[in-house]
Amino acid sequence: MFFVETMETAGLGNRSYLAGGRRSALVVDPPRDIDRVIAAAARRGVRIALVVETHLHNDYVTGGLELARLTGARYLVPAAALVSFDRVPVADGDSAQVDDGLALRALATPGHTPHHMSYVLEEGGRAVAAFTGGSLLIGSVGRPDLVEPRLTAELARAQHASAHRLADELDDAVPVLPTHGFGSFCSSSQADGNTTTIGDERARNDALVKDVDTFVAELLAGLDDIPAYYAHMGPANAAGPGPVDLMPPAPADPEQIARRLAAGEWVVDLRSRVAFAEGHVAGSFNFESEGQIATYLAWLIPWGRPVTLLASSADELAHAQRELVRVGIDRPAAAAIGDPQSWVRDADELRSLRRSDFAGLAVARERGEEPVVLDVRREAERRAGSIAGSVHIPVHELPQRLDEVPDGVVWVHCAGGMRAAIAGSLLDAVGREVVAVDDGFGAAEAAGLTIAAPPPDRPAGTTGTAPATA
Repeated sequence: MFFVETMETAGLGNRSYLAGGRRSALVVDPPRDIDRVIAAAARRGVRIALVVETHLHNDYVTGGLELARLTGARYLVPAAALVSFDRVPVADGDSAQVDDGLALRALATPGHTPHHMSYVLEEGGRAVAAFTGGSLLIGSVGRPDLVEPRLTAELARAQHASAHRLADELDDAVPVLPTHGFGSFCSSSQADGNTTTIGDERARNDALVKDVDTFVAELLAGLDDIPAYYAHMGPANAAGPGPVDLMPPAPADPEQIARRLAAGEWVVDLRSRVAFAEGHVAGSFNFESEGQIATYLAWLIPWGRPVTLLASSADELAHAQRELVRVGIDRPAAAAIGDPQSWVRDADELRSLRRSDFAGLAVARERGEEPVVLDVRREAERRAGSIAGSVHIPVHELPQRLDEVPDGVVWVHCAGGMRAAIAGSLLDAVGREVVAVDDGFGAAEAAGLTIAAPPPDRPAGTTGTAPATA
């Protein structure tokens, strides 16, 4: 009897899989922090015999090469992927033994990348699971625009064909097990549900229910921004990532924190946005450890800039380190654990900022105040409606556009509060007076704020690539 165990990487919206039989198993699209994969195999008492990549990932650094090295597993990578390390090149139709009566068969499914491969797990010659990577997702497909702009339209058509190939070759009952689609920016739209089958997708997936021209036109129209750090992930994976070091960083005292800030390095406060607002080191930025720290810190920070982490506890620091190594931020320059008072030389190096909600913004306007309302959501989110009179600068563009924020008190909002806290800290660090709106955007209209309809050429309902709740 076979098993499939799902391993979530929630911060990046991805999944990896451990699957096998009584004695041996395979791992599909492993995360960078492979210790949890090894632990999962140990709990089941199975040997990892195969490590499998569906494609060279654009959104995270793989742990596949190191996992294969440590376990002695065969490392299966699509043959057309250009890499600089030894691996077992996989072509369409290739198969590999996993355990007694259990085999893995490769199906070429280009689209998310030109070399993308899906894998079908077969028990006794019968398909029992399909690992579809960034090809067929839950109600969607992987986006086709991450490799090369000139290939985007071609790859979108290939996604349509690949989805049909999977649907044509597999029975309706076969579970579909994708890597992306749970918040990852590699997905062309957000997953609707947690599990699916070929039959479910045949009935609802746009790639399977719409003709190719309609599918491609709608897919390309709905593509959202690409995180800047994606440009570094593919090359890192092609070069062959090394092992990770999760040992605590060197400790930083107040003098060192001040020196690093003065040198233009990034000092990142990992605490909750509530705690940060109450008091923080002047010049530090707030990226909550429990938020999407890997995505947004990697997106905003100039690549390679040293980062010092400030945390309330060792656990908070360790969690953030684990998240960051997954996107190639391997070693923080330094770290400090405690509270803001212990991170500064003098009390005048501490700052605070105001927090409110959309009702508070409405009251401020009713009092005759003229606050600057800064919307830091992505363009795809704003298309569905925005607060009348608001200024729009997506949070990932804000570090380069701070001088475009009009003078005055800045009420900054997103869709749920997390990105508003990031943006608020960026503005606070340059001396702006900020009110961070910690509220869901759905509350804006209920608070009496006027919601502007999207322009006629930007219809409401255009989909984006990640959840608009943060």
